[in-house]
Amino acid sequence: MFAGANAGDVYGSPNLAGVMRLPRSPLVPAALLVSAGLALAACGGSKSSNGDTAAVRARVAAYTCPGTATATGAAGTAPLDGARLRIVTTVAPITSIIANIAGDRADVVGAIPEGQDSHTYEPKPSVARIMTTADLVFVNGLKLEDPTRQIAVKNIPEGGRVIDLGNLALPEDLYLYDFSFPKEGGKPNPHVWTNPPMAACYAQVAAAAMSAADPANAAYFGANATAYVARLAELDALMKAATETVPAAARKLLTYHDAYAYFAANYGWEVIGAIQVSSFEDPTPKEIASLIKQIRATGVPAIFGSEVFPSTVLEQIGKETNVKYVDQLRDDDLPGAPGDADHSFLGLMKFDFVTMVASLGGDATALAAFDPADITPDRAEYPQ
Repeated sequence: MFAGANAGDVYGSPNLAGVMRLPRSPLVPAALLVSAGLALAACGGSKSSNGDTAAVRARVAAYTCPGTATATGAAGTAPLDGARLRIVTTVAPITSIIANIAGDRADVVGAIPEGQDSHTYEPKPSVARIMTTADLVFVNGLKLEDPTRQIAVKNIPEGGRVIDLGNLALPEDLYLYDFSFPKEGGKPNPHVWTNPPMAACYAQVAAAAMSAADPANAAYFGANATAYVARLAELDALMKAATETVPAAARKLLTYHDAYAYFAANYGWEVIGAIQVSSFEDPTPKEIASLIKQIRATGVPAIFGSEVFPSTVLEQIGKETNVKYVDQLRDDDLPGAPGDADHSFLGLMKFDFVTMVASLGGDATALAAFDPADITPDRAEYPQ
């Protein structure tokens, strides 16, 4: 029988095998999440723990996947019982990336339902059960989905591995701390996957880990990763070209959630603020007034809400400033439904960037023609 997580390996973060199971608390109703605390800042002149923010952003823009990421991802093997490789993932974008590499040679199951806030989601008992049969568990890490991660570490069988993709793909000197994720809080911005070159590193780390766990299919996983990274490079090039059509003064993002920091650094955009889902109280009149003033000062033509978590606050601010309010962005909820061509990480990034570019005065025609279909049929299970 399985020996439990104390025998499992954790890659990308300190070993947390000794943690206890977390007590469950009721899930937060989506309607309550619109009552968010306000996080405001002008990013351009701020400092981070890694030096001047502009310097860190420049390093992010020049990002390449560290060789140590794939080397660490490949370390060790999972002792299979002769069955197919069993993989558990967390948020839907990561599930999609992993499914493209796994193809038809592994079973992939997501643990966090689409439409749930990954920062606050408390896993159901069924999540612990699926961890007990996992050979590999891929999490974002960077303290994004800690409750789910801790359950994975506690329940994964002997020889299984928990792999923190974000920690492996992102060197510490590229950590971005900002108004929503201040350095003193000890948590860098974890939304690494919204930057396609970094998502490509996730794919490479995953392929290395799968190949180590199932050497017989290593060539298959490697070929899928190569093809998928090429698709991400194509998408990245189209996104950079689309950026050039957006007036420079309009390349600013005010969003419902601070999920686009690495994305913005790569494409030369600026995140000027976010309605951060961090409390259950409405922003104060003073906070709203401050944000309205900031929008008027920057001249941003549109602000962005979420299709999953609509914000009455952002809607109010849009009316007050006569700025277009676009409530369609997603960061960990894929477009469409499982089985649809655009229900993919590629579809997610295409959808968001077409929405941003078109709303801010640019031309997204070429990007809109990009085919977001997976390189292999997506057989993953996405909890809804």
